[in-house]
Amino acid sequence: MKYENFIIKQNIRVENAFEYLHRNFIPTIAGFDYLVDWQTVLLNKQKFEISLNILNFLLGKKETFKEDFEKLLREYPVVVEAFPILLATRDSEIHLIDNLKDLNLKRFIFKKPNLVNIDIINHYYSFVEKTGLKALFCDYDIKNLVDYVFGVEVGLNSNARKNRTGNSMEKIVEIFLSNFCSNNSNFKFIEQATQGRIHDAFGYQIEIDKNSRRFDFALYDTANHKLFVFEVNFYSGGGSKLKATAGEYKELNNWMKNQGIDLIWITDGAGWKTALRPLEETFNHNDYVINLEMLKNGILKEICI
Repeated sequence: MKYENFIIKQNIRVENAFEYLHRNFIPTIAGFDYLVDWQTVLLNKQKFEISLNILNFLLGKKETFKEDFEKLLREYPVVVEAFPILLATRDSEIHLIDNLKDLNLKRFIFKKPNLVNIDIINHYYSFVEKTGLKALFCDYDIKNLVDYVFGVEVGLNSNARKNRTGNSMEKIVEIFLSNFCSNNSNFKFIEQATQGRIHDAFGYQIEIDKNSRRFDFALYDTANHKLFVFEVNFYSGGGSKLKATAGEYKELNNWMKNQGIDLIWITDGAGWKTALRPLEETFNHNDYVINLEMLKNGILKEICI
């Protein structure tokens, strides 16, 4: 840990620095768009709105469903593209086992077929019947498939909350980096910093430990030709992964430090309460393990200037 002056300025004893870190972890960084991203829901619904309105024709047609299904597919084969979303999936290709004993695998591609014949129609009819979609059309008193899919999309969108948390953490850090660079003209930063992007932006060549390495941010001091790389994450829940994560950042710190580059790991979240020991080991080993509270209190100035 190399920010003793910052810790002292917070009226904290240096030996209590790790306690200051973990006691200031926050339980959430969720904004009001965390629960449902309504814009994405609407956009996803609109992709299939025409096909769904056409498929409304089949609702309640229990007695004539198969005949009406064949007629509809011959006239509007594009509607097969909407079948997956009726089952709450966005997969455009689905493999299913038709017979568990024989392991008979069936492949369904949900793209407008170039040719529509009775074999193609029966292929998709089999899918609709065996997955329960026929019952959805005929038995469940669904009034409008567009409204139904709107609800499906809300549910699918809620499953993306974990990704939104990661994105929120990056957005927060980006705000602080942007303000820092605005106040210090010799600093510039980029996001999603690969080896190539760092070289293109700053003319700085780094060695990477693996081909897929991409830092969340890179900050460059043009006056002193000094590079800082940032890794950013948030853990609301615990788990065994956290121990491995802490160890990974110890190794990454060594790799970058050997090149004269500072790694700044910004992490937060109540999940760390379940893995304080490995986190403390990394905290004691690395130069810069910080949280959002420290970022808010101006630690970037203490570290970088």
